[in-house]
Amino acid sequence: MNVIVLGAGTWGTTLAKVLNQNSHSVTLWHYNSNFIKLLEQNRYHPKLKVPISENIMFTSDFKEFEKFDILVIAVPTQSIRQVLNEIKIFHKDLIVVNASKGIEVSSLKTISKIIKDTTLLSEKNIVALYGPSHAEEVARKIPTTIVSACTNISTARKIQDTFSNQYFRVYSNDDIIGVEIGGAVKNIIAIAAGITIGIGYGDNTISALITRGIAEIKRLGIEMGAKDKTFLGLSGIGDLIVTAMSTHSRNRTLGFELGKGKKINEVIDNMGMVVEGVQTSKAIFKLAKKMNVDMPICNNVYQILYNQKNPTLAIKDLMSRKLIDE
Repeated sequence: MNVIVLGAGTWGTTLAKVLNQNSHSVTLWHYNSNFIKLLEQNRYHPKLKVPISENIMFTSDFKEFEKFDILVIAVPTQSIRQVLNEIKIFHKDLIVVNASKGIEVSSLKTISKIIKDTTLLSEKNIVALYGPSHAEEVARKIPTTIVSACTNISTARKIQDTFSNQYFRVYSNDDIIGVEIGGAVKNIIAIAAGITIGIGYGDNTISALITRGIAEIKRLGIEMGAKDKTFLGLSGIGDLIVTAMSTHSRNRTLGFELGKGKKINEVIDNMGMVVEGVQTSKAIFKLAKKMNVDMPICNNVYQILYNQKNPTLAIKDLMSRKLIDE
């Protein structure tokens, strides 16, 4: 298969390595031509700190997109529409695989809907590739499982076969909306988990956030047409656990610094990488209001990020809500 990966960050580069090791022809795209030249010359990713195969090709051009069978998206969510609009050429048999996680703030749409808007491809050609998968570990061939989701299960299984190998196992699923909602909203809950750790709270609090967080994710997902069981899978509870608990997680790290008392702009500047949960928090705040879905954890994270709410007060408010049945 001829595959192009949009985004030469840690995740895009890691997926390119997986595909290359699976004997596919891979081209890695990045908007910055100087960064592409650096990767091409050194064959080494500065943030992943791993070598890149000599067989992977690099580009910052959009000219030859017609020759690819699969397009993998690994750029920040809020940039996807702009990048796809610049490509312009999409043949009808192209399969677009999204590996980014978020909700577009301007439209409140999932990424599969953005892809459909911009490419005019059929839903059966659009796949979400999500799950508990830190790039730093996959790049070192640490055993990882994720899910390939598409409304057409045959397409999901085709991508499953394309990416799977001895250390990267892919399951298939036809509930793309559930997979996307799980993968997007878990970043917000992970920020909350980081905040509680930064404040100094312990395992009890993290466990509560994960458990009640998946309840919030499920409520929104089901309201949007997702299947209940999806949230017990890899893109639901699986992705939430790894993002809320791991020091690899940008969202948890950002939350941790906020819990320590740092300001949001200071934290983001120091991290130097996109933290998807920040923009997704704004989108989910609006979406939950629009759909009348109760999401108290996500709401409080939004208030901390955008209205400077004191994190300790946010936890107190969550604990003081009206008592309900589980």
